Amino acid sequence: MDLKILKYNAGNIQSVLYALERIGVDAIVTDDHDEIRSADKVIFPGVGEASSAMRYLRDRKLDILLKDLRQPVLGICLGMQLMCNSSEENDTSCIGIFEEEVKLFRPEISRIKVPQIGWNNIFDLHTPLFDSVPDQSYCYFVHSYYASLGSHTIATTEYVLPYSAALHRDNFYGVQFHPEKSATVGEQILRNFIEKI
Repeated sequence: MDLKILKYNAGNIQSVLYALERIGVDAIVTDDHDEIRSADKVIFPGVGEASSAMRYLRDRKLDILLKDLRQPVLGICLGMQLMCNSSEENDTSCIGIFEEEVKLFRPEISRIKVPQIGWNNIFDLHTPLFDSVPDQSYCYFVHSYYASLGSHTIATTEYVLPYSAALHRDNFYGVQFHPEKSATVGEQILRNFIEKI
């Protein structure tokens, strides 16, 4: 298995590497176009701010590369959000793989805490990404922005309102939560991506 992790201007790559090591999978972190194109699978993780991350991707034409990939791609947290049409975070145009829009949680509506930090359940699970993952399983979330529900939603969660916990279109998958921090459930999701997608 030739697994590549996209290197770009966003954090959290090391924790993804550790999680993959725990399930016995090696990966290489790279921003080299040829290496990414030749990979069997690609992970697009991220923690950070949408506009600066998109600027970095565009400067290196990684946004075009990502959209053209034909192998399975998994976006995590910011990675998933950047695969959507746009983000309210600094009014950012994103890659446009998923048609969903990324919006800010509105704390003034119900006095919620933003960002959402902690464990939340996921439900209405679809696709082999969630094989052997029970409905209502808990995953770890850290985010202020969310992808709305839409035609590409394959898992739902709720924080004041329901939104996309995961998205899927063609060879592209995305999860809003952090599987690398979601204990055995997260390990199963990563294993499913490696073995079944």
